[in-house]
Amino acid sequence: MKGKKMYDAILETSKYLKSKIKNLNPEYLIIMGSGLKNAIPDLEKEIKIPYTDIPNFPPTTVKGHVGELIYGNLYGKNVMVMRGRFHYYEGHPITFISFPIRLFNHLGAKKLLVTAAVGSLKKEIKPGDIIVLKNHINLMDTNPLIGNYYEKFGEMFVDMSEPYKMATVNALKKTVKDIKFKEGVYVAVSGPCYETSAEANMYRTIGGDVMGMSVVPEVISAKQLKMDVMGVCWVSNYVPGIENKNITHEDVLKLGDFAGEKIKKIVELSIKKELI
Repeated sequence: MKGKKMYDAILETSKYLKSKIKNLNPEYLIIMGSGLKNAIPDLEKEIKIPYTDIPNFPPTTVKGHVGELIYGNLYGKNVMVMRGRFHYYEGHPITFISFPIRLFNHLGAKKLLVTAAVGSLKKEIKPGDIIVLKNHINLMDTNPLIGNYYEKFGEMFVDMSEPYKMATVNALKKTVKDIKFKEGVYVAVSGPCYETSAEANMYRTIGGDVMGMSVVPEVISAKQLKMDVMGVCWVSNYVPGIENKNITHEDVLKLGDFAGEKIKKIVELSIKKELI
């Protein structure tokens, strides 16, 4: 599904969502990553719709990605939350990763907040740390816009000189006083296998701070639509070669719960203060 066919699917899905949500007009789209159930903002007049009920939405297959839309109001702003994202490594065509971004932009969203769990490439970036993204490196060996051009989605050649709105990053540094966070460059790989120590060393050498298997296709799709983008991640583990300690799933869950509370505050403050 790409190009004109994707636009037709967007019209079909939009019609369904409008039938379920009166006066649907999202201003913000938030994509929730792994382990972040505590990061979902407290929305007023909340409406939930399972992905399995939505035309053209496949179910999520990754543990921890519930697979539902949550729509509501926060500080007078209409917010759509995707509780679970679609990944290239799940077997979806890379072009499909553009679909939800284009869908909610079509419905009104001009601002995208992406969250994710990431691995740290540097010892000073510790598990549990919060990372606000300032840039990324795409090593997925593909791009969601390949063969996916349609004039209603923007220009074919997309400016990526500022993938994450730096005015937002700078405003967060001045505004967020009670939560410590670090800035970082996200390296995107296809997955689903984890990196070797040699690969991790290469990613660090070329300028990466953290790495993961999502985020970047969504951001590229949003930039084609000229959306403002903010990325906030939490560090779940070190990559191989930094620390000779295997982190357990229980450790990850605890870190995710704690980090989620911090990310929730950052997201809510960003919307309240209109930092993005």
